[in-house]
Amino acid sequence: MAIPFVTEFEFEYGRCDRLSPLIRRVICNNPGPFTFTGTGTYIIGTGNVAVIDPGPLDDAHLDGILAALEPDENVSHIIITHTHLDHSPLAMPLKARTGAKIYSHAPGETETFDGPRLEEGTDESFAPDHIVAHGDMIEGDDWTLECVFTPGHMSGHMCFALMQEKALFSGDHVMGWSTTVIAPPDGDMTDYMASLNVLLTRDDKVYWPTHGTCIEDPQDFVRAYIAHRRTREAQVVERLKAGDSDIRAMVEVMYADVDKRLHPAAALSVLAHMQDLTKRGLVSCDSQPGLDSSYRLN
Repeated sequence: MAIPFVTEFEFEYGRCDRLSPLIRRVICNNPGPFTFTGTGTYIIGTGNVAVIDPGPLDDAHLDGILAALEPDENVSHIIITHTHLDHSPLAMPLKARTGAKIYSHAPGETETFDGPRLEEGTDESFAPDHIVAHGDMIEGDDWTLECVFTPGHMSGHMCFALMQEKALFSGDHVMGWSTTVIAPPDGDMTDYMASLNVLLTRDDKVYWPTHGTCIEDPQDFVRAYIAHRRTREAQVVERLKAGDSDIRAMVEVMYADVDKRLHPAAALSVLAHMQDLTKRGLVSCDSQPGLDSSYRLN
């Protein structure tokens, strides 16, 4: 089942686009291999509005968010899907300018890790005012956001569903332009697959990821995401059957058609699959699962 990616959409950096009666978006000029065209910051509602994923530390983007407000509007809530550096750092400057409170799930624990780091990194100075949990409701004048806990991409990843429009702000959990990177130590494939299945139980009509444009027919899209992960898992198993025991050697075969600059991220994704397969008792390794471990099928 091919994933129906959407990679073309019309936008302009710094411009505020009206996407629906309750949703506006301003895109930050921070394109890259993990951010696509840049961080899409969403403004929700009218009057006292919420801002979802203000983005990286970028003065021009902060000015763009504030310029998108009507003269009688105020930011009352700052909502964070997760604490990668392209999502949360601008929360504190936005709070300083507006007095808004910051809402997010509790950030994951920072762990020591000897492997490659992804470009996006983690916002280690992040400090929310309110910790939210699955099922919590955050309310404004004309909007209500339901918290939908979706660990996997990060242990603290939270999606937010706009009840009035059945629209899910999916952060990096599901993106329309690419698959999601699951990178240990904070990324977890077991959690990620379970979180995808949670989305299949919902009746959201559209997803708005933080990068790229909207996802229509989202349940079918999630099914394609799940099928893709199962295909990758099958490829890992095939490499093990072929006698490969080293993750980096597997990546050279499995991701032969992918830009080699992305191979370190791919190795982390394969490691996430290995950790999941080990938990399920299908694979063993010579130590704790890591990039340098030797793996074999059980």
